[in-house]
Amino acid sequence: MAKPIIFAIPKGRILDEALPLLAEAGIIPDADFHNKDSRALRFGTNNPDIDIIRVRAFDVATFVAHGAAQLGIVGSDVLEEYSYSEIYAPVDLDIGHCRLSVAEPADLAASDDISEWSHVRIATKYPNFTRRHFEAKGVQAECVKLNGAMEIAPALGLTRRIVDLVSSGGTLKANNLVEVDILCEITSRLIVNRVAFKTQPEIRPLVERFREIVGGSDAA
Repeated sequence: MAKPIIFAIPKGRILDEALPLLAEAGIIPDADFHNKDSRALRFGTNNPDIDIIRVRAFDVATFVAHGAAQLGIVGSDVLEEYSYSEIYAPVDLDIGHCRLSVAEPADLAASDDISEWSHVRIATKYPNFTRRHFEAKGVQAECVKLNGAMEIAPALGLTRRIVDLVSSGGTLKANNLVEVDILCEITSRLIVNRVAFKTQPEIRPLVERFREIVGGSDAA
């Protein structure tokens, strides 16, 4: 009996938008998936040939890159951070819209000129992408890796600036921070393990189904 396809989807902000797309593609998780008390990470679906795993967004890319999952949904921010060559991202799903931005305290921003930066110290969970972004501008970025609570870093003196995801900007405002630069706009992508895409013929129709659902939107 062939092993089921493993489809990795992220916990958090993308999940609610991803579930209707999965349903339209004919993939509906078992009831236990919606049980908030469940500690399970792997779930069956209405399709016996497809199982779902629910993991952290950054881990979706890792599971797919290493072939532990064949398909996944993840933000383009994660793909930019890891740059896994083993991942093929064929479809922009047009969900999870936000941006990856530089922010700093409002009083600093009032007199700051980002065009004069030569060295910056930044708290972020995207150190690789952040360094590349600033290197392209001739700026040396010293990145302090944090996994969360980025907005408190300037107030506590850890760094003066942060790079983090911004949607409404409400969290920045609540912590007296303002955006001063945008690294990129973010959407979520359907990702596929390149080897699985070539060797498992049942995957290609799934990719095409998602492309049809979002109106043929290919990832950039």
